Amino acid sequence: MNLRALYLFGAVAALFPAACAAQDRPVELAAEVTVDLVGQMAGACDRKLRALTNVDLTADLDLAALAGWDGATMHVYVLDNRGARPNDVIGTLQGVDNIEVPDAGLRLFEAWVEQGLGGGASLRAGLYDVNSEFYANDAAVMLIAPPFGIGSEIAATGPNGPSIFPSSALAARIHVPVGTDGAFVRAAVINARASTIGDAGGVDFSFRDGVLLMGEVGRSGARLRGAVGVWAYSRDPEDLFETTPDGMPLRKPSRGIYGVLEGDLVASESGTVTAFFRAGLSDRHATPFGGGFQAGALMAPVVASRPDSRVSLGLHHAWTNRHFRDQQRLAGVTAGNETVVELTVSDTLAPSLTVQPDVQWIHNPGGIQGASDAVVAIMRVIFSF
Repeated sequence: MNLRALYLFGAVAALFPAACAAQDRPVELAAEVTVDLVGQMAGACDRKLRALTNVDLTADLDLAALAGWDGATMHVYVLDNRGARPNDVIGTLQGVDNIEVPDAGLRLFEAWVEQGLGGGASLRAGLYDVNSEFYANDAAVMLIAPPFGIGSEIAATGPNGPSIFPSSALAARIHVPVGTDGAFVRAAVINARASTIGDAGGVDFSFRDGVLLMGEVGRSGARLRGAVGVWAYSRDPEDLFETTPDGMPLRKPSRGIYGVLEGDLVASESGTVTAFFRAGLSDRHATPFGGGFQAGALMAPVVASRPDSRVSLGLHHAWTNRHFRDQQRLAGVTAGNETVVELTVSDTLAPSLTVQPDVQWIHNPGGIQGASDAVVAIMRVIFSF
């Protein structure tokens, strides 16, 4: 954590009790510090422990109370990430830790205003995390492997990735409830180049790479819930594999479809067991992936006397596409798919302290057939304020 992040964290921690004093508070502040220790227990790489940190600072403002702007709220989210990059050594296609970033730094991750439109509908505009609403489900949130956040077949797209952790982009999102049973429709237009304050160049206002269009229909708030979504870039990106006769990259469409299904298998006063399945497909030109799926289950609580105890088991699998396999074959590598099984447990040991051990078994790391399977252990410690 650098000095600026420490100052911000201290300011939020100091103000937070005052913000929580009133029942109907116009400003809500929160801070969370996550520290991960990552080590490989089996596989081809070394056994060194590598540390990563993630600091989340959020503020939610009621603009009606603060400025007389009826039906409007504002959300600001500052993010700081430091530490090692364990996947540089482990070498998976999809990563092992969802707080690992390519470039350490302090960023303004989200800053949007939401306007209520009546009937539960709303419009958001500003710097926006697509994965906060699209291609997301609650039962997968506890799992640490990145594909449980958003499918790799879309996470690997865009000039700098789509507008997801750790870099966001300017966007506009509309959400419209349908009926009274939790059905909804949402759509978003997002700058194709994810770049925010803290990234090189800051926020991109040029939109020179076009936009990412996303749409999702689904149902929430029921025992069985889920969504189906589609996405496409307005401007065809450069093909990662195919070129023109003079060696210039071809431009091919980048688009895909996904589905999310989640349901409560057991729902009682003593605990809930929730299962989920997610899958996505994309074109074969802009990423190494043709698609993938994630499945898993969450039990909460594990022990009735410990209401914050949870255990989650997950499986994620990525299909590499033909172009990626051909490219790897030219390099003398037999490429295949990558499969990961993850088991994690967590519990709150003190009012502000959560401990979460995690283990992942990785088959064909890097999508390389015959590569030694890897076993990665993570100890996550979370301080919340």
